[in-house]
Amino acid sequence: MKAKLRIESLELLNSWSENTILEVLGIKISGIGEDHLEATMPVDARTHQPYGILHGGASVVLAETLGSIGALLLIDPTKFRCVGLEINANHIKAVRSGIVIGRANPIHAGRSTQVWQIEIKTETGDLVCISRITMAVVPIEIK
Repeated sequence: MKAKLRIESLELLNSWSENTILEVLGIKISGIGEDHLEATMPVDARTHQPYGILHGGASVVLAETLGSIGALLLIDPTKFRCVGLEINANHIKAVRSGIVIGRANPIHAGRSTQVWQIEIKTETGDLVCISRITMAVVPIEIK
């Protein structure tokens, strides 16, 4: 993947979560590089399902967050927006507590679509979930 992410401050990226599901779930952008974006999410009552383990939907929120923000960092936001077309997730390992870390990498960065792969792991490196999201790159309509 030759596309390089536009590097923004973590403070700016995290400010976008105010009054969103990211704030509710405790998702924080924790790292950014030219070819990846990382975020953390607590595994606690906010993100549990009734069996007391990490809810698969919370993992998908983390994955979609990373893919969406990553996609935005590959475009000119004055001319385009990125919106999700499709997301899938395979849940590999149950987690009861701690923090999970998601890492997103672009697989394809075209003019009209982007494909991102997201791996979510425990703090000790165990794979929890692997996800792929396809993003549409949509021109902003000038009125």
